[in-house]
Amino acid sequence: MVAALASSVLLLAGCGGSSKPSLVLYNGQHPELTTAMVSAFERASGISVAERTNDGVVLADQILEEGRSSPADVYLTENSPELVSLSEHGLLAHLPPSILDQVPAADRSSNGTWVGVALRVSSLVYDPARISRSQLPSSILDLATPKWKGKVAIAPLDSDFPPVVGAVIATDGKKAAASWLAGLKRNAAVYQDEESVVAAVNRGDEAVGVINQYYWYRLRREVGTGAIHSALYYFPKGDPGSVVNVSGAAVLAASRHRANAERFVAFLVSAAGQLLISQGDDYEYPVRAGVPPNPELPAFASIPHANIPVTELGNDLPARVMIIQAGFGS
Repeated sequence: MVAALASSVLLLAGCGGSSKPSLVLYNGQHPELTTAMVSAFERASGISVAERTNDGVVLADQILEEGRSSPADVYLTENSPELVSLSEHGLLAHLPPSILDQVPAADRSSNGTWVGVALRVSSLVYDPARISRSQLPSSILDLATPKWKGKVAIAPLDSDFPPVVGAVIATDGKKAAASWLAGLKRNAAVYQDEESVVAAVNRGDEAVGVINQYYWYRLRREVGTGAIHSALYYFPKGDPGSVVNVSGAAVLAASRHRANAERFVAFLVSAAGQLLISQGDDYEYPVRAGVPPNPELPAFASIPHANIPVTELGNDLPARVMIIQAGFGS
């Protein structure tokens, strides 16, 4: 309770002036993208938004601790498992059909408690100077074989990695996932996050690295095309290595500003909100049908990807436990 009250005071103090915010957002998405969407929403609605930004997993854990005393009205995160976990604990409100129906059924909660906002695809970044495209693995599971020892980089404690493990569990079972993680423990160089992985491969320090596709595009934007010495590879369709990660939003059951919170989530999945994703430089795919992605991205349908329902990916807990059991940190 003390932590919740302290968080509330900090959030209210940080929104400018003496007026209280019209809603409080716990933001686990990239700040650049969220800032653009929040600013557009505030201009269009006149509703002020106070943000608290951190890793999505950290914020989900905080909401679990705060429970019904959380000051948050809306939770926005990069990966669906955190939303599944909060829904399982009864901490998310049911969204109206007018919001849910804006998004394909595969990209939202089956019980109506959260909705997808953006999509990313897991992939492999590789250094063509060290390995040719024809030598790349046909499955992410191959990276655990002796052939790949000393040639692969991963960020197992990055919040984007557990969904990949969850995809392996969903397609091949826990035994196969444990064996795969054990092989990665023998083979892989470990980095703090996927930004570090893509940078290491681009420098030539590593041959390949497991990342979400947008990290490569963001690096290219930052350093320029002339400094890009790596390329992207997508695992064949259906392979768990090409799992689609759904970024989503939810209204908390304890929200003190339910109507405003629903208006914000509705804006995120509206045509106007989704266009901000395609017009920005975060390189995620809009979830709303008919909204084209950033022109630098290939069409989503043209990318091989694994159609694993978010319900099968679950809440990440089995994946996170297996990552720790494999010896990747605590």
